[in-house]
Amino acid sequence: VLNKLQDVFNTVGSENIQLPQIVVVGSQSAGKSSVLENIVGRDFLPRGAGIVTRRPLTLQLFYTPPEDKEVQCQNLGVSVPNDDEFAIFAHLKGKVFTDFNEVRQEIEAETDRLGGKKNISHEPITLKIYSPKVVTLTLIDLPGLTKIPVEDQPADIEKQVRDLIMHYISNPNAIILAITPANVDFSTSEAVKFAKEVDSEGRRTLAVLTKLDLMDRGTDAYDVLCGRVIPVKLGIIGVVNRSQEDIHKKKPIEEALRYESAFLQKNYPSIASRNGTPFLAKTLNRLLMHHIRDCLPALKTRINQMVSHFQALVNSFGEPIEDKV
Repeated sequence: VLNKLQDVFNTVGSENIQLPQIVVVGSQSAGKSSVLENIVGRDFLPRGAGIVTRRPLTLQLFYTPPEDKEVQCQNLGVSVPNDDEFAIFAHLKGKVFTDFNEVRQEIEAETDRLGGKKNISHEPITLKIYSPKVVTLTLIDLPGLTKIPVEDQPADIEKQVRDLIMHYISNPNAIILAITPANVDFSTSEAVKFAKEVDSEGRRTLAVLTKLDLMDRGTDAYDVLCGRVIPVKLGIIGVVNRSQEDIHKKKPIEEALRYESAFLQKNYPSIASRNGTPFLAKTLNRLLMHHIRDCLPALKTRINQMVSHFQALVNSFGEPIEDKV
């Protein structure tokens, strides 16, 4: 339902409609990209120094088993690819991507088209990924939080990023995915701080603690994960990211997920089942489905009000004038 609504609003505009969605927030070094790639099971996001994500990325995931692929492609009006996993951009009608390196290149090119090499743009890129390995989910990836402009970034880059993030997380129908690395003090988390500004009671915030394997020797994250440092109503889920070395060596995500599972079983045995990327993906899917159910009545009312308003506007123009020529 949500993905269909987003398709419609992407076409006709949705400035006055606030859809249920999951908004991903975190600092540049928090591990946002790794979390998203682990959920998808593919390397597809641009990486580099400075702010790489400079436009919102609306990431729509569709669980598509191989036997449903042909019907799905017919519904989309595209040719059936040989691969079971494929991607489509909203701005490239009819083009199917099966090489996820090309997906990354297209994100980079489309980002530069509007934002240039350094500026932030509010216009989103919409990417749909169909795969038998994902849960059906919609995520909005935003630029990483930054404090100081580097190289030739605009002097007000911090304000640009902040304004964009606040625009998305201020939506009362948004679930905030606040990402914080485990090797920094959770009580000073910028992502959690942003979330508290618009969600003081934490009713729509889920925290993710990344890089569990990079904590100082002799320390652990039990207290944080169990909510004893800062309670978060929707929960705190710990994950293990691929390191930069893993990424450079092109370590398969499947292998990284096996390492994550083994790490959690060894170091957090009593709570291992409530942490890790697979649990995070299922939790996000469940939260979004419940959130959509709760938001739909008000959303339906708002849409009906808008339909009535525009119908009255059309009626005010009177009867159509016939061309007698």
